[in-house]
Amino acid sequence: MIRDERGSSTPLIIAFMAVILLLVAVVVDASAAFLARQRLDELADGAALQGADLGAQGRDAYDGGLARDDLAISDREAERAVRAYLRDSGAEQDHPGLRAVVHVDGDRVVVELVAPVDLPLSLPGGPERPSVRSVGSAVVDPEE
Repeated sequence: MIRDERGSSTPLIIAFMAVILLLVAVVVDASAAFLARQRLDELADGAALQGADLGAQGRDAYDGGLARDDLAISDREAERAVRAYLRDSGAEQDHPGLRAVVHVDGDRVVVELVAPVDLPLSLPGGPERPSVRSVGSAVVDPEE
């Protein structure tokens, strides 16, 4: 008995194209999220440096200088410096919905930024409003 091995390759080609398009969408969205995270990393690092710098320049620093034992970063000044940095750098316009949390722990300022990211392609089953998160920190060391 001779079998007829003819068939249509169209369904196979369509399936491969669907897989390829899905992979392209994943790569494009992952790249967009990665780039947004890099921009947020730069902002978080800059904001933490600004917060540590201006937060440690309170009245005590000018009156008697800084020593490691009495180093204290003002929570209020660090928060104010971080907010001013984000405002002056245009971060709030570049990342609508940007949220910033500032923590001061002794001689360290930690800035956590969370911002929604607009992905160029939407995948079925993907998050409706994805966001990226970044943490930057800076330490004030009066000996350096």
